[in-house]
Amino acid sequence: MAYAGTIVTGESGVVKIATLAVASVRSFTIDSEQATVETTAMGSDGSRSYLPSLNQFSGSMDVYYDDDDAGQVASITNIQATGSAPVAVELYPSGETTGAKLSGNIIVTGHSITSSMDGVVEASITFQGTGALTVAAAS
Repeated sequence: MAYAGTIVTGESGVVKIATLAVASVRSFTIDSEQATVETTAMGSDGSRSYLPSLNQFSGSMDVYYDDDDAGQVASITNIQATGSAPVAVELYPSGETTGAKLSGNIIVTGHSITSSMDGVVEASITFQGTGALTVAAAS
């Protein structure tokens, strides 16, 4: 799916969790996957055959840790609440006005904080999609 026919950079990328922009995002990754089921039968031509099956997506993001940021707090709250409902995520690889918008519902599966004496405190957040990942043009 082409959006502007140009190569874009990520410095304007945006992540929103539960409609709240996440501050200090350093990077994010989104992985989509199409499962397959094998349909090879005995006596076939020597090649395996497959049909498409279920889709899934998952991802992660790295941020500079900010415990006052509502977006980061939303992700922490989601993982700490046992049985909490999935939350909406919106990912804009090149900003909210250009390129693609990826959206869906996620369950936050991990949150880790890294602190060192000679660096900025960072956090990593991992999530599993539930339902479809929608890809559309950013508006």
